[in-house]
Amino acid sequence: MDLNSLREERKKWLTWKNITPFQEAIGSLKTYEDVEVKLGDRVEVQIKDLTPQDARQIKETALLMKPWRKGPFQINDLFIDAEWQSQIKYNLLEPHFNLKGKIVGDIGCNNGYYLFRMLSQSPKKLIGFDPSAIYYSQFQFINHFIKSDIVYELLGVEHVEFYEHKFDTLFCLGVLYHRSDPVAMLKSLFKGLHKGGELILDTFMIDGEGEMCLTPRDRYSKIPNIYFVPTVNALKNWCFRAGFETVEVLEIMKTEPTEQRKTEWIETQSLEDFLDPDDHTKTVEGYPAPKRVYIKAMKSL
Repeated sequence: MDLNSLREERKKWLTWKNITPFQEAIGSLKTYEDVEVKLGDRVEVQIKDLTPQDARQIKETALLMKPWRKGPFQINDLFIDAEWQSQIKYNLLEPHFNLKGKIVGDIGCNNGYYLFRMLSQSPKKLIGFDPSAIYYSQFQFINHFIKSDIVYELLGVEHVEFYEHKFDTLFCLGVLYHRSDPVAMLKSLFKGLHKGGELILDTFMIDGEGEMCLTPRDRYSKIPNIYFVPTVNALKNWCFRAGFETVEVLEIMKTEPTEQRKTEWIETQSLEDFLDPDDHTKTVEGYPAPKRVYIKAMKSL
């Protein structure tokens, strides 16, 4: 696969009519040298001596790129209260990985919130994959101030196995259920790892000891591109079929309104709109309400 040709083709996405205003707004931002970066629950930037005019321009640029799905971010007094309180997931997973000196990929990285958090572990290289010009623009906006060396590729999971090098650790958070062939996707991730590499993944799940999955007819939680929602044992079997040697369940957690909710930074529906208003144990379609399983799958040495 010729990834360089694909990269050149996808750079043209940044000239689309709906994306050009983002790129122009980012390009007009000043460069600031006296900046303090904090990589806690909020990915925070404090710019010394920021003028009110510059602060307004930064806010207008951030508002232009709504919706903000992952976060939170803060730039001086500007708080970007994203739909997802992504620190909950990151803090849950962080005790289970050590990225120091490793080559790390984040598949479906959105605006890069998790990648920015990972900087604190001093990995050798951080690479995000996401074929979204909107999320890429949001990443550019935040990275304009942080000035990290994170590489953001406008590529998808299907390109990981053809990438120029292999990875020590791959994250794939909230992607698997969007793929109509989950085993093929897991095989692609497996091929993208070094021997002894690890995959950290989360996906929707249903309760049950059987090796089976829910296959929504049309939508799940109002999301059209949800194909399979497995039991934990079915997910493990998918991983084994893809070649992984071991699968460790790290956590199982129901999605709560404290983690995913409507804010002024999305202006669209969120979790409360996806659940049965009379029974929050079910989606509006009558399926079990969203619950996620977090796993670590290892490739043998």
